[in-house]
Amino acid sequence: MAKETYAVLMQSFQKSYTLIKDEIGKVIIGQRRVYDQILAAILARGHCLLVGVPGLAKTLMVSTLADIMTLTFKRIQFTPDLMPSDITGTNVIDETPTGRREFRFVRGPVFANIVLADEINRTPPKTQAALLQSMQEREVTVGQETYRLPDPFFVIATQNPIEQEGTYPLPEAQLDRFMFNIWVDYPGEKEEEQILNATTGGGRKELDKILNARQLLNMQKLIANVPISEYVVNYVSRLVRASRPKDPTAPEFIRRMVDWGAGPRAGQCLIWGAKAIAAMDGRYTVSIDDIRDLAVAVMRHRVACNFAAQAEGVDSVGIIRQLLDSVPEPVIPKYADSTPAADFSEIEIEQE
Repeated sequence: MAKETYAVLMQSFQKSYTLIKDEIGKVIIGQRRVYDQILAAILARGHCLLVGVPGLAKTLMVSTLADIMTLTFKRIQFTPDLMPSDITGTNVIDETPTGRREFRFVRGPVFANIVLADEINRTPPKTQAALLQSMQEREVTVGQETYRLPDPFFVIATQNPIEQEGTYPLPEAQLDRFMFNIWVDYPGEKEEEQILNATTGGGRKELDKILNARQLLNMQKLIANVPISEYVVNYVSRLVRASRPKDPTAPEFIRRMVDWGAGPRAGQCLIWGAKAIAAMDGRYTVSIDDIRDLAVAVMRHRVACNFAAQAEGVDSVGIIRQLLDSVPEPVIPKYADSTPAADFSEIEIEQE
């Protein structure tokens, strides 16, 4: 272990982040907000759910990030006949040179730094649930043995919002494990022209390796040390609590159109994600704007609308935007400073 000051690590972080953006730009045209949120989740040790129609480079975006960061990458295509052991691995019987038979664990594709769960809603709940322990505890239990997953470890799942016939919607417990629910939209007109020009010619651009697993772990330690004021924490608490229809602070439209709101994990994800966004923007502290910027991605899958909302054509995104307009920022006491001082103390980092 070595120690570096917060300021030195922040400078190194900014240099690495700029290089990562440049490398992604060689392959992915547009979608800046999408891969910024994916990066924020990775830096905050979270998982992502990407929702978008086919052909928007979701898989390419994830594999490109893994390539740039020199991380092991596995893609699992979820299908109705996929079994839990196809993800976690299974015990097989081997015969030793002495003729004795014994079990040997064969690791599944979940044993990677970045796991892409492609079309996760195409497989039954028992197979979807195989990821639950992996995502939360970062370990896998097979039989009587528990195996640790590599560190860092991230699950990035995709869903197709168009065709829902024959699909298995993720249960709320598993949806809550995803830090962000990221909507991947169509590219703009100019971006689409660039995509067509870039992908219909010959050759493939080579990518530089920017990070390794150890450097990424050090960046995660930096994110954990980004300071956040009690003023911002109070705003996060107000926002999350106001999304619950039975809470006294809930606005009238929440009580009328929401069945259940976001839990404490939403507040944790807002703070972790905001810390990452602040560092990526070169700032030493988290602001209210960082929280507001991530509110939809963090809460859209944690707020359940009822029939009244559907009848009015309102979805969870619309509810959250109304909530952002309804929940006031906390009042700062007179002479109080809402911005915490940056912590320039030393942070332990892993040596190469």
